[in-house]
Amino acid sequence: MDFRQLRYFLAVSEELSFSRAAERCFISQSAISHQITKLEQELGAPLFERSTRVVRLSPAGTRLVPIAQEVLSLETKAFAVAKGPRDRIRITASMSFAPQSLDAIARVRERHPDLDIEFVIKNFTDRIDAVSAGDADIALIRGEVDRPGLETVELGVEDLMIATSSQHPVSAFSTVELGELAPYPLLLPPRPSQVLIHTVVENAFVDVGRRVHLGPPIARDHTAILDVITNPRAWTVLYASTVGEAPRTGLALMREARNRLRVPVSGIVRTGAAASPGLSDLVESLRRTVTAQSSVPPNPGHGLGGTPQAR
Repeated sequence: MDFRQLRYFLAVSEELSFSRAAERCFISQSAISHQITKLEQELGAPLFERSTRVVRLSPAGTRLVPIAQEVLSLETKAFAVAKGPRDRIRITASMSFAPQSLDAIARVRERHPDLDIEFVIKNFTDRIDAVSAGDADIALIRGEVDRPGLETVELGVEDLMIATSSQHPVSAFSTVELGELAPYPLLLPPRPSQVLIHTVVENAFVDVGRRVHLGPPIARDHTAILDVITNPRAWTVLYASTVGEAPRTGLALMREARNRLRVPVSGIVRTGAAASPGLSDLVESLRRTVTAQSSVPPNPGHGLGGTPQAR
């Protein structure tokens, strides 16, 4: 047993998905599965109950979670003691912010070589709690929060790209009016898990005097992209900064013609903290990367071969 296996185990226990845990840990799914299997063999008990659709913790896995968390916490403390005190900034975000964050971190480290910058993956609620508790210096979110002791630093806006199957009736165009999408089902995760996207889309439809037609919520073990590819009349939305991860075949990407589908990108910091030199430089670098990466054009060929008609 080693620390790496415990990190992989905790990632799978939190994501309940080997593929999402592998993305989070920047390794292949086969590698993370192999390490979890080795850990199970060493412990002599299965840590997860696996099926073709569901991954859940076994009784042994449930008992291991708090122990693994404690062990990795001790590892962090041991490294901190060995390194001695240094200036540090801790960023907490979701994996979708990794490209912007890594670019910004690289630039800030060039100017502040003695500054340690950590990037920690957390869900939305845990991100805000971490900043409130002082466990993180800045939380990257889409939207904003209103909580005593915290302030919102505007970093920019990000476009939502419209994604459909290449067989969808509007897929031949590079832009589309929202009214043209009203008859077709919109596939999104359940509203409680994606309140911001639901709100932005609903408000945009109100602006054009139409009502959005919601299809069935996307199941936890499905992805919006695959569901629209297999449902030629459906559509979904993707953050512009993540469209590079979309498949190159069978998918069409386009903009909303009037730029109504936009979300604010923000940094949440403790009140007054943004004025500190290292964090101030990081915020400015994040603003530049958000501006550069969050408003990308559709794939020139929609990932299909061929040129979409301008509109």
